[in-house]
Amino acid sequence: VTAAMMTRKFFVASICMWAVPFAILYGFQHGWYPGFSNISPSSQTLLSGFLAVVSVNIMLAFYICMAMKEPIGKHKPDPAFVAKATVTNNQRKPSGGAKVD
Repeated sequence: VTAAMMTRKFFVASICMWAVPFAILYGFQHGWYPGFSNISPSSQTLLSGFLAVVSVNIMLAFYICMAMKEPIGKHKPDPAFVAKATVTNNQRKPSGGAKVD
C-alpha cells in the first residue's frame, strides 16, 4: 500500500462523509425518497438529520476497518523522526511545568 493509495482512500472517505449526509438532507427536503412526503416537516427534518448522522458513523467505521486491514509490517517510520522523538522523550522534564529551551 503506497502513500498515494492511502491518501486517495482518505480523500474518498472524506468526500463521502460530506456528500452522503448532504444528499440525505437535500433529498428529504426535495422529495427524492418516496413514502416520506406524508409525514410532518419537523419529523422529516428529525429523520433526515438522524439518517445523516448514522451515515457518517457507518462511513467512519468502514474507513477504520479499511485502515485496520492494512498490513502492519510494510510501514516504516522515518528514522530522523524516531531519533528526535527518542531524544526528546529521554530529556528530563523540569518540575513545576517550566519550559526547557
